[in-house]
Amino acid sequence: MEFQGRAADLDLLAREYGTVADGTAATRGRAVIMTGRRRVGKSRLAQEFCDRSGAPYIVFQATRGRNPAAERADFTSALAQSSLPGAELVAGLQGGDWNQALRALAVAAPDDTPSVAVIDEVPWLVEQDQEFEGALQTVWDRHLSAKPLLLLLVGSDMSVMEALQSYGRPFFGRAAKMTVLPLNVADVQSMTGLDAADAVDASLITGGFPELVQSWRPGTNREDFLRQAVATPLSPLLAAGELSLLGEFPEASRSRAVLEAIGSGERTFGAIAAQAGGAGALPSGTLSPLLNMLQAKRIVAVDLPLSAKPDSKNKRYRVADPYLRFWLAFLQRSIPLIERGRGDLALERIERSWTTWRGRAIEPFVRESLLRLLSGTWPGIEAVGGWWNRQNNPEVDLIGADRAPVAAHVHFAGSVKWLESQRFARREYDALVRDVAAVPGTSEDTPLVAVSRCGVEEGLPLAVSWGPEELVRAWQPG
Repeated sequence: MEFQGRAADLDLLAREYGTVADGTAATRGRAVIMTGRRRVGKSRLAQEFCDRSGAPYIVFQATRGRNPAAERADFTSALAQSSLPGAELVAGLQGGDWNQALRALAVAAPDDTPSVAVIDEVPWLVEQDQEFEGALQTVWDRHLSAKPLLLLLVGSDMSVMEALQSYGRPFFGRAAKMTVLPLNVADVQSMTGLDAADAVDASLITGGFPELVQSWRPGTNREDFLRQAVATPLSPLLAAGELSLLGEFPEASRSRAVLEAIGSGERTFGAIAAQAGGAGALPSGTLSPLLNMLQAKRIVAVDLPLSAKPDSKNKRYRVADPYLRFWLAFLQRSIPLIERGRGDLALERIERSWTTWRGRAIEPFVRESLLRLLSGTWPGIEAVGGWWNRQNNPEVDLIGADRAPVAAHVHFAGSVKWLESQRFARREYDALVRDVAAVPGTSEDTPLVAVSRCGVEEGLPLAVSWGPEELVRAWQPG
């Protein structure tokens, strides 16, 4: 399948490779830790870069739960079969430990021309063998960093990958960090051929995951795409969610129960505890570390109200990945229906709740898009969030400020209305005026703004309004 998108990521890797080829780095070798959510396309990106670079390379992918000796044997076998110039020198080598196995990479890598080595699923190697990190540091310092080698260490467990370069760990200070994000909405629009509003919907459904975006036939509207997706239990849209969760949580666990509670729409600590606990609410001492772990893995995000007044206890939780949010809300519980050939009922469930679900799911996207759009054009804007009180009444969708979570100055307040056939009108404006009065740091002079899928009624005294085209443009290069 043709590789699409990722121009910025490929350019970043090319620049890192260029420092190796030109010898302009502090050491001849260069290490990069590449992380990102599972199924976001890291492995495909690394392979595409290797193919485009024209350099000799090796790509090795670890296997979860494998015997360390067998893993090392596979690594040295992959070395012997790679395009590295010294591959034949390590043929038949048996690495008794990771020091020996990684030294074999140093033997196979050339001294006079640049090369690339990709070690994929590094967290599984760390999990299998406690000596791996120390061996990597030793061999890098003594051998690999002295060669014109670009070493890519790839992994999906973001907490483990970040820990690799934390202070006190063996590889600290030896690698640059690169986070591979899902395809942005501009890439989604380019690949699906949809207009801006429909591309936003497609981005919310697929989460920008390449395999899902590529399964969206260009020009297909949302209803037809979903109808095709729920027609078979083998569709990528249905299967990717379970595969992603199995990669994170191979067995049923409280972590999975907490995630499912958030995915079902629960946002507050108390509501999540009640939903995830089953017969009784999860105790605070149980739920807090689970939420912290899910945040460390970048699966769950936590939002705080943005205003001039501190409010660190009024947290709201959400599933960070839009696709997983959609899958947990609609597809997970529809799998039995789809397996029985009743995808029509699954589609009806989606359609009944789509507008309400999208109204909440669009908010993080709008805030991030506005922050990108306004950076440098609205002086002082460094944060875009929302505001709510403990009762969620009122809630203000958009707060633009000079910093977060406690603003010194609130630059604007606004509302989001994302409906196909209704404009942002006087009713919404009057509600915004009333609700903004409760936000600490605002005044009668605070500019009011709106984001609407299908426009704004004429004559409303808004400072500015934005639609789908402006939001998508925020993600376009240049």
